[in-house]
Order: sequence, then C-alpha cells, then structure tokens
Amino acid sequence: MSWTKSDYPASMKNLSSKTRNKAIEIANALLNDDYAEGRAISIAISQAEKMNTSNEELPYHIVPHNDEWAIKRENATRATEVFSTKEKALDKARDLVKNKNVQLTIHRQDGSIERVQYAN
Repeated sequence: MSWTKSDYPASMKNLSSKTRNKAIEIANALLNDDYAEGRAISIAISQAEKMNTSNEELPYHIVPHNDEWAIKRENATRATEVFSTKEKALDKARDLVKNKNVQLTIHRQDGSIERVQYAN
C-alpha cells in the first residue's frame, strides 16, 4: 500500500506536516524496496524526525565579509563560502536555497537587510 498526505498510518498523525510528509515519502520508498509495512513506518518516522531537526532548515544569509561577500547559515560563526562580489555570492546562494528549500536573507554593505527570498 502506498500512502499520501491525506491517507497515512495513524502513527504519523502527531507529526508536524513537514515531518509527516517526509516520513510518507521515505515509507513509500521503503515499501517499494520490499520492506515490511511496520518496519517501513518505523524507519520512516525515525529518519524524518532526524532530518527535520538538522540544520538543513536554517536560512542562508549573504553578508559583507571584510572586502568581500559571504554566504552563511543563520547563527553560524563561519562562512559557508566567500566571494569577491555580491553578485557571485547571490548566484551560488540561489542554487543552495533552491536545492535545500530554505530562505535567503540578503544584507546590504552596512549589514541591514536588503530583502528576503524564498525557495518557492
């Protein structure tokens, strides 16, 4: 049996919608790999919860970095990557945001927020 966002195991009902959707996706993949239903559900919930507590959800920021521009995760102490121009940082950051489905906050040279972009 394959599950959907509106038809899923009762054990997934108390999960956040984001975690539940990921668990449904994982469980369906495990079923396709011939896992037993109960085992697929258990593994899927466990993995979805781990994935949604990682820093993958943290937004990226483009910030001034000395005389260059850096891409940083929110609350990070170190830059993910540093670029010579803001435009180069924006190009790379847009790919990261799109692939990871997270928010991008773009700052001005003085550190104030210029704008916020979303992946969707």
